[in-house]
Amino acid sequence: MLKKIFLTCILITSGIASKAQQIRKDTTETRSSYHPLSIVNNLLGFAHDHLHFRYRSGGSSTSGFDCSGFVRYCFRNFGMMLPHGSAAQSLIGDEIAKAEALPGDLIFFKGHNSGSSRIGHVGIITEVGDTYIKFIHSAWNGGVRYDYLESDYYRRRFISIKRVVGLLDMVPQRKANSFKK
Repeated sequence: MLKKIFLTCILITSGIASKAQQIRKDTTETRSSYHPLSIVNNLLGFAHDHLHFRYRSGGSSTSGFDCSGFVRYCFRNFGMMLPHGSAAQSLIGDEIAKAEALPGDLIFFKGHNSGSSRIGHVGIITEVGDTYIKFIHSAWNGGVRYDYLESDYYRRRFISIKRVVGLLDMVPQRKANSFKK
C-alpha cells in the first residue's frame, strides 16, 4: 500500500502540468473529474461524511471542529500530517492561481476582519467550475458545511490557494479498506 501511495505521489508531481493544460482546454466540464489522485476523491468523501458536525473553537475531533482542526482531521485520516492552525497550514504547499485550483487544494481566507491581512480561516476545495470554486470547511456559524468562493463574504476575504496533496509525507495510519467512499 505504501508503495502505491508513494508512486501515486510521484506521478502527480510529474503529471500536474499536463493535467492543467487539459483542464484549460475543456470548458464544458468541471475540473473535479481531472484530478490525478484517487486519494483526493476519498478525502473529499470522508470530509463530506462529516457535514453538519458542530463547530468548536480549537476542536479537531468529531465532538467539534474549528476550520483548521477539520482540515487537519481529514488529511490525517489519509496519512497526511498538517499542523493545527490556518496560518500554519498556509505555510505548507505550493501556491496555486485560482484558475489552476483543483479539488483537494486548500483555500485560505482572512478571519472575521476583512480589513486584516492575516490568515484566519481554511477550507478544502471540493469542486471547481468555470465560474465557481466550492469548498468544505467548519464555520463558527454552522459547523462543517459547503460554501462558494464567489459569495460576497468569502470573495472579500480570499487570500490564497495552496496545493498540499502529493507534497506531504505519506504515513499510512489505516488500512486501505478502511477508507470511506
